[in-house]
Amino acid sequence: MNAHKKFFSKIGADYFILGIMTIVFQAIIINIINVINPIYLNDFNILTALSALCNYILPFPIFYLLMKRLPSQTIEKHSIDFKTLLKYIAITITLMQIGNIISVVITAILSGAIQSEITNPVHQLINNNNILINLLVISIIAPIFEEIFFRKFLIDRTIKYGARVSIILSAALFGFFHGNINQFFYTFLMGGFFAYVYIKTGKITYPIILHSIINMIGSVLSLFIQSSISNLKTAINPMDLGLLIIYFLIIFLSLLIGVWSLFNYKQAKFNGEKTEINLKYPLNTVFVNYGMIIFIGFFIILMVKQAFF
Repeated sequence: MNAHKKFFSKIGADYFILGIMTIVFQAIIINIINVINPIYLNDFNILTALSALCNYILPFPIFYLLMKRLPSQTIEKHSIDFKTLLKYIAITITLMQIGNIISVVITAILSGAIQSEITNPVHQLINNNNILINLLVISIIAPIFEEIFFRKFLIDRTIKYGARVSIILSAALFGFFHGNINQFFYTFLMGGFFAYVYIKTGKITYPIILHSIINMIGSVLSLFIQSSISNLKTAINPMDLGLLIIYFLIIFLSLLIGVWSLFNYKQAKFNGEKTEINLKYPLNTVFVNYGMIIFIGFFIILMVKQAFF
């Protein structure tokens, strides 16, 4: 195995360890709660808070030390104007919708094949949570830590291989790490775009903002929309009707802008970021190594388990 494959193998191994840590911490915390009072585990709000603790807060220092062993470099920083930020938000919403459509089609095909519905665990979690919990954990804590894990830590260490390698790797690791088929496609697409934005600007705050907005739409605003739709089934309420009109108008305009931006995409220029190391066989070097194979295999097993068992 050459030096470059070893480098990416270490990255794969580190993210595999991160995945194992989240499971181990969950097992430890759940066992502790079982001893104290098992009834707490029936509360979705508590489970969501525990997921933030086990997925992000507890693994963070260990994962930081693991990634710190690998050499990194600083990406040149640039600011974007508000118009560009709005365009990026529109693209993010568009990619989320495209990914959702792919997920619905794939899960429908698989559900038909196994004669059993493949449920989305995220929807169940969001719909049973308090809105404040969704806001704090899903819309604030998760975007901050996930962007640090899958953009800041990762891209600072792989940008020397070029923006394309960093973007594809960030998208793949981010998609697989969610561990279920329902989320894989839209997290893959959005993860790649967040990587693009980070490389373009050198500021992790922009991907965090985009990530936070899209999570807020899915975990907070969606609850208000569901409530308004439910209310309108019994009586016409101007507030509920107005909210729905504004929501669908924003989504429609975002899709128009997002699709137009994607179709008018030109070769990205990354503010002077140059590929320092050209890989002869990039996909083979990045993904066909022990660490990446173990990482991908492990999360494919989780995805299959979630879908079929």
